[in-house]
Amino acid sequence: MSFGSTPKGQSSYSDETIGLPTDEKDGQLGRALMHALRNAGVAVLYQDRDLKMVWGRNMRAPWVSGDGEAGQNMLPAAQAERLDTARRKVVATGKPERFEIGMPAEDGMRWFEIWVDADLDDSGAVQGIVTTKVETTEQKRREQTLRTLLREVSHRSKNLLAIIQGIASQTGRYSDGIADFLTRFRGRLQSLASSQDLVTSSNWRGARLRELVAGQVGRYGPDPVNSLRFEGANPFLNPNAALHIGLAMHELAVNSVSYGALSRPDGFVEVVAGLEGEPDDLSLSLAWHERIAPHKEPKNGKRFGSVALERVVPASLNGAAKLDIGNDRLDYSLTVPHGNFEID
Repeated sequence: MSFGSTPKGQSSYSDETIGLPTDEKDGQLGRALMHALRNAGVAVLYQDRDLKMVWGRNMRAPWVSGDGEAGQNMLPAAQAERLDTARRKVVATGKPERFEIGMPAEDGMRWFEIWVDADLDDSGAVQGIVTTKVETTEQKRREQTLRTLLREVSHRSKNLLAIIQGIASQTGRYSDGIADFLTRFRGRLQSLASSQDLVTSSNWRGARLRELVAGQVGRYGPDPVNSLRFEGANPFLNPNAALHIGLAMHELAVNSVSYGALSRPDGFVEVVAGLEGEPDDLSLSLAWHERIAPHKEPKNGKRFGSVALERVVPASLNGAAKLDIGNDRLDYSLTVPHGNFEID
């Protein structure tokens, strides 16, 4: 049979070695299989019907002791009993067993996939058993990490949906009609999306304050380079803080475009960030300053923007805020407790 060909009606899989004369097969096959077992991290143990070890390949702890002795006494009692039971069952029935076992280690649990197969003679009688062991610890850890990430994504998504629901409700409450609602609501969703992009790009860790503020102001300022003057600390905000502070910056920027400094070609806003308190109990103070046109301010008094700035954002961060609108100046201050950010 030529290499790669399969007679009609037969499976393409074969236990025979192809492409070598019979007298050369055994040595090369044995060496190749030993390399494959070692490279794949597979351990194989052959035992007779009385479960006495005949040979083992690639056997490592916890399957062998420090001096190379193999035996179940190296395993925790419960796992050794389970393995012994499976082997005796295979000896009695000739049917294979497959299961998974875990055992404590210094760096956590170690996991192994176990196959126990019967070695049958020409008459079909069991003359020995083959135990194959593959460590799956890294795979288990990756699966656990993935499950943790999926739970985190689900949690974050629910929080984001709750924020969107609140924004929709409050925007509708303070809108003058459907057109006004859609304009304001779309802008706020875009603000959340911009902040969310920063959070996602950091693997859900959060966002840098300076980058967050620049992104929100830059979307509305007439000159993205000169519209913002940022000074002070640049902590790393957690995802919740990034979304809410981003929303606050959005409301301030939109108001500034309509009534404040960003409505002028040469206008700019100042944002100053500082860290206050003891090293183990810091708080972030964030201040927004800009000059506004005299007596040019939004009608109808309280709107969602001021409600978000003074109530929604600080409440979501367990902080405090103050909004002052004078005759020719707007000042906003926000205090954020340390649990919402990290410093380098």
